[in-house]
Amino acid sequence: MVPATITTPVRAVTVTSNGQSIIRVESREPDVVTDGGAEGGTDQADASDPLLTEALRQLRAYFGGTLSTFDLPLDLGQISATARTVLTTLDETVASGTTITYGELARRSGTGIHARGIGSIMGMNPLLLVIACHRVVASDGLGSYSGGCRGTALETKRWLLDVPSAISPRTGSARCTPLP
Repeated sequence: MVPATITTPVRAVTVTSNGQSIIRVESREPDVVTDGGAEGGTDQADASDPLLTEALRQLRAYFGGTLSTFDLPLDLGQISATARTVLTTLDETVASGTTITYGELARRSGTGIHARGIGSIMGMNPLLLVIACHRVVASDGLGSYSGGCRGTALETKRWLLDVPSAISPRTGSARCTPLP
């Protein structure tokens, strides 16, 4: 399992595959970003793992504005059954370009968990961007987001929600500077 890291408009993103499923998509802090990607990975996947190559292709297409739904085998790993149900419900019922409140996702998942618990589950999402936890918002605003750079997390969430990728190509910097 060798991860690959690509530079995206919101920050560097590391994708890990076990050869059968994508098991992790996580963002990287800017101190590891270099001009060619990020330490520990590159903008190219190991050719021996076609799934990792496909995941990077889909992420590039997502940020390029030509893909709105990921089509990858996913493995949520060792998370609770409740967290698995919530994340699966999010992935299967909240389309690109739409949002759902923490409370509505709690209700829709049928888990009996409260909205704050939904927020905690979003914060532990092992498949950032691919399972779009940024689409979950508070009833009175954006809520929080752990996928952005320190100090710009809500700006990143707002940017990810602003224009669905299928409508407009995305531009910007992965240096955790203010987004366009």
